[in-house]
Amino acid sequence: MKGRALGYLSRREYSRAELARKLAPFAEEDDNVDALLDILETEGWLSDSRFAESLIHRRSSRMGASRIVNELKQHAVGQTLIEEASAQLRETELARAQSVWRKKFGHLPETQAERAKQARFLAARGFLGATIGKILKGLDEDWAEGGE
Repeated sequence: MKGRALGYLSRREYSRAELARKLAPFAEEDDNVDALLDILETEGWLSDSRFAESLIHRRSSRMGASRIVNELKQHAVGQTLIEEASAQLRETELARAQSVWRKKFGHLPETQAERAKQARFLAARGFLGATIGKILKGLDEDWAEGGE
């Protein structure tokens, strides 16, 4: 059982809850999955904070803060880690949304239908409404010039 867990962890980071779900089908009656997870945490193989960092790193260039925070909640990461991640992501939300928007569209919407399409795209990626509004109104140009 420990070998299977280490095999999973060698490929990528897992949250404690996610790894417990993956190991549950392979656990026999005398296996204690929670005890194994405690051992893996003690030995440094399993860490929810490393999992959160990994997820943020993988998703932040394409997704907004609310989508990443929801994903962390789905993986049953601790509330403290979720709050820290949320604060960290909100600081860079506008720049990340701007990058995603430029890559996909690159120009301000000319029609109401085009504006709605761009707004839906950014909302689906988990960016906040206020951020989407700033980008689609062209305020991002003012922000970029002032920030550089």
